[in-house]
Amino acid sequence: MTTVSAWQRHAEAVDRLRDSYAAIPSGAPVRLAKQTSNLFRPRSEPIGPGLDVSGLTGVIEVDPIARTAEVQGMCTYEDLVDATLPHGLVPYVVPQLRTITLGGAVTGLGIESTSFRNGLPHESVLEMDVFTGAGEVVTTRPGDDLFDTFPNSYGSLGYATRLRISLERVPSYVALRHVRVEPFLLAKTIESIVATGEHDGVRVDGLDGTAFAPDEVHLTLATWQEEPGPTSDYTGQDIYYRSIRERPTDLLTTYDYLWRWDTDWFWCSGAFGAQHPLARRVWPRRWRRSDVYHRLVALERRYGVVDRLDRRAGRPQRERVIQDVEVPVDRLTEFLTWFDEAVGMRPVWLCPLVAKADWPTYPLEPGATYVNVGFWGTVPVGPEAPEGPRNRAIEEKVHELGGHKSLYSEAFYDRATFDRLYAGEHLAAVKQAFDPDDRLTSLYDKVVRRR
Repeated sequence: MTTVSAWQRHAEAVDRLRDSYAAIPSGAPVRLAKQTSNLFRPRSEPIGPGLDVSGLTGVIEVDPIARTAEVQGMCTYEDLVDATLPHGLVPYVVPQLRTITLGGAVTGLGIESTSFRNGLPHESVLEMDVFTGAGEVVTTRPGDDLFDTFPNSYGSLGYATRLRISLERVPSYVALRHVRVEPFLLAKTIESIVATGEHDGVRVDGLDGTAFAPDEVHLTLATWQEEPGPTSDYTGQDIYYRSIRERPTDLLTTYDYLWRWDTDWFWCSGAFGAQHPLARRVWPRRWRRSDVYHRLVALERRYGVVDRLDRRAGRPQRERVIQDVEVPVDRLTEFLTWFDEAVGMRPVWLCPLVAKADWPTYPLEPGATYVNVGFWGTVPVGPEAPEGPRNRAIEEKVHELGGHKSLYSEAFYDRATFDRLYAGEHLAAVKQAFDPDDRLTSLYDKVVRRR
């Protein structure tokens, strides 16, 4: 049911956004006045006022009959799920971390275990309002240049203020099977599940995997179900990623399944001691969240604590290798073998996806199966670590294999290569149309020059 007051509050929030834009001096860059982020690339500190998006953080309405929701651009998936799940509905793709915003997942790239059948988050967007660099709100739909170029533009074309999205019906529970797969059978097993939607005769609604070692890979097969039963809780002492190796089957509530990775930021909470049994008992549950760990990482990067400790101990300087890449499924084994030799970081996350359409700035072949490989950590490199040698090698290898790299983290491309890979000429033309005075920072300047 339409809530007039919610729409009124949204209109007032958009007015405040316009007012904040008008307050930014002509010629000054336009940025969000936003303190939190799920990006992993250093950014220059903003100078002067930014866009006020403080009133664009909620759900305007949910239509359980049409299975749609009207959502503000800065609404987190945590708040979005809280609004839709009571209706037995969720977004078609719910990224792994609670504080990723819907607008962020659409202007960036989100992914999760339903992506092998539902694609990427922007592919279930029916309509959106975009606040452009010209200071205008433009309503855009699939097939429009602005809409189709918006994914992977990271704010260089504007910011989504409202999105109408399709929702998927889900039951109350998710049954899991953790299946160990021989590495040489990994690609074929994934291809079979994607093609048939099942494994060993059982329907698969969610599919992801964890490669713990070169010879140890597990696929996690999720099946929605209404039948209740004893459920696991991985927000307390137990740790989800460890359960993948320890138990062949599991049962979670749908809510806990959606956020199974967030409590320990996949496995990265171990870097803060949060997986130690004693520390876990005293570490408040409300602080076992990806956004808390992200803030700790930001503090460490600001003060360089780890680098100083390594220097004092005579250890080589470490390079941060925090990336997600997509490779064609038939090149997955080749990439993982290379990655073990060239980088040597495990575990890594595996998430198959099939894009439904061709998106100019992230040109995956529609209907083809890719596998997202996510790896987040540091490796000892030495004095050349600041130059990013491992990250540069990853970029070269991924594109040699016909894949693409997400741009939420550090990137090192030269301009010509970047434009070739991410439709630079087309992106520039669309930007010119909706940001004629070049108020918004270009995509290359954002992700490579870190402006």
